Amino acid sequence: MLVIRLQRTGRKGHAQFRVVVQDSRRTPTSGKIVAQVGTYDPHTKETNLKKDRAQHYLDHGAQPSDRVALLLKKEGIKLPNWVALPIKQDAKIRNPEKLRRNQPEAEVVEEAPVEVATEAEAEPEVVEATEEVAEAPAEEANEVPVEEKPAE
Repeated sequence: MLVIRLQRTGRKGHAQFRVVVQDSRRTPTSGKIVAQVGTYDPHTKETNLKKDRAQHYLDHGAQPSDRVALLLKKEGIKLPNWVALPIKQDAKIRNPEKLRRNQPEAEVVEEAPVEVATEAEAEPEVVEATEEVAEAPAEEANEVPVEEKPAE
């Protein structure tokens, strides 16, 4: 029996796949294939298929793997009635309370706006000494503060 499956190629950590028609008793790594009908890059989700050849093998009984069946359907190739598409299962989230979207809103602290001073405001004010300020009592100026000893 013939199967249509993915054959892994590419370097370590960057997989790319060939879509091949192969005898079901062989492993994809054996290298013995009947035909190569396309390629698939999972990183860019790019698929290149020879649609007429894939349709030919499907019409003559080749069984696609689950992933290849999804790729063929996505490319618009008519699958036979006996091909069962895999059922997409709902994933259960283990710890929903840890999700960022379920965390309480953090209070946003707004900072006071910084006022920009103009040139006229930026100049320091000059205070002219008046006679009252300039004449300090002589008694207060001569006094020296007495330092207190700290208690031990």
